[in-house]
Amino acid sequence: MGTKGVEILNLDVNELIDLLNKALADEWLAYYQYWIGAKVIKGPMREATVAELLQHATDELRHADMVSNRILQLGGTPVLSPMDWEKLSNCGYESPEDPFVKKILAQNIKGEQCAIQVYNSILGKVKDKDPVTYEMVLQILTDEIEHEDDLQAIMEDIELMQRMD
Repeated sequence: MGTKGVEILNLDVNELIDLLNKALADEWLAYYQYWIGAKVIKGPMREATVAELLQHATDELRHADMVSNRILQLGGTPVLSPMDWEKLSNCGYESPEDPFVKKILAQNIKGEQCAIQVYNSILGKVKDKDPVTYEMVLQILTDEIEHEDDLQAIMEDIELMQRMD
């Protein structure tokens, strides 16, 4: 980012870069959790759930791109090693050891709820201080809220189907 672009920010840029790198680690882990979950998932509404998981994986990859670009604009370096993702992550990673659809949905709902908290916190830190990061984070937060809603809707549908049996 140009020097004036950094100069107008009313916050600690290094602290922001650290927060964004943690969010970047979360995005990569979320991408993989969605992607691998879509590969191994079993159970009712499998096809619809796979389609949703793959769409969310694509969104998480797009988020990782957005966050890494912002880190670079701010003069930072995006986390360089996948081995650092779990160390830096706010939300962690839950391996889909149990491939049952409800278990995978629950894991991903938990991840989305964590992401919502993370991005809401970043939003509060950059509000009125960094309009570019604010707009990016607001867009990502909007996606994460939609993801949680999508996953919870599938979970509710499965639970309704199971009660009808």
